[in-house]
Amino acid sequence: MKVFILAGEASGDRLGAALMAGLRQLTGVEFLGVGGPLMEAEGLQSLFPMDELSVMGIVEVLPKYRHLKRRIRQTAEAALASEADVIITIDSPDFSLRVAALVKAQSNMRTVHYVAPSVWAWRAGRAAKMAKVIDQVLALLPFEPPYMQAAGMECDFVGHPVVGEPQASKAEIEDFRARHALGDAPVMLVLPGSRRGEVARLGPIFGRALAPVLREHPDLRLVVPTTGHVAPVLREVVAEWPVAPVILDPSGIKSDVYKSEKSAAFGAASGALAASGTVSLELAASATPMVIAYDVSWLSRQIIAMMLRIDTLTLVNLVSETRSIPECNGKHCNPPEIAAAVLKMLEDPGAQMDAMALTMERLGRGGEAPGLRAARAVLNGLGA
Repeated sequence: MKVFILAGEASGDRLGAALMAGLRQLTGVEFLGVGGPLMEAEGLQSLFPMDELSVMGIVEVLPKYRHLKRRIRQTAEAALASEADVIITIDSPDFSLRVAALVKAQSNMRTVHYVAPSVWAWRAGRAAKMAKVIDQVLALLPFEPPYMQAAGMECDFVGHPVVGEPQASKAEIEDFRARHALGDAPVMLVLPGSRRGEVARLGPIFGRALAPVLREHPDLRLVVPTTGHVAPVLREVVAEWPVAPVILDPSGIKSDVYKSEKSAAFGAASGALAASGTVSLELAASATPMVIAYDVSWLSRQIIAMMLRIDTLTLVNLVSETRSIPECNGKHCNPPEIAAAVLKMLEDPGAQMDAMALTMERLGRGGEAPGLRAARAVLNGLGA
């Protein structure tokens, strides 16, 4: 069996790697496509560096539009030339669905999209447009299949990979603290994003927000996990922060070693300040209380605000059907409001625990691994 698979950002790379592992467990398979380090570790030789596609925001895409169009054509041509049994596109819909459209226009190749578009949040018409080029959707959230099925696509809820991630043991957390000379000090994770643009935009805001927090909690230690391609930007940003954080950089180390290091950091933390995204689920999986803060350019913010249909951007809030996780988004993404939210979270971290536990339950914790469920759904769709 031959699978053409593509992802455009770090969260998609994680999904893709788990799906690839699941497919290999169930059948003989050859992979081609575009992915990051985790997918490459599963045997993919990426057509080009995945981080070229990691662009967020409407206005932010414009300077790279021509280059992205070339990559779309290149990827579609490679998929067609591969004569794969299926093309699986993972998230990054502005890139992925354009590739799928070109492939569908010239072949009968089966198309699967992993991660349902958030039509329940904004741009409800996307599902109908997507149905013209996508045969099957793999959904991460339990309430998504009816939206996709109503638009005419097959859709399987496969759970979220975060529920299967191993959590650090007490011994691993103690080793982590010793390696980074943290002692018994309280630890706070700071996660300003997985894209260069996000870190450049949010990092300085987060740094200024942390100043009053550190004045009230002078013993607080900061830990910042990052990715290899973002690390250089991050180091420039944190140089202006009130204290030097511990940076967890995967460059030059094995992916499983870094994964364990990051897991231990999450286990050691008593709280987190994070950009909006999948990381809120990672934090919930480790029962780490959080404050979510996010913003895009002013123009992107105005456009998105007109289309948004929900009152929260945090997945834990959505899945748990609560509003337990505090957010500072858009115009509220400013140092004073973020600092106030972080201080309140540190004073009463237990307020979020029930919502995080419910989220993990609803996403499939305790069941079959989501990557394997996703692989099974792909094979069932192919009649294999």
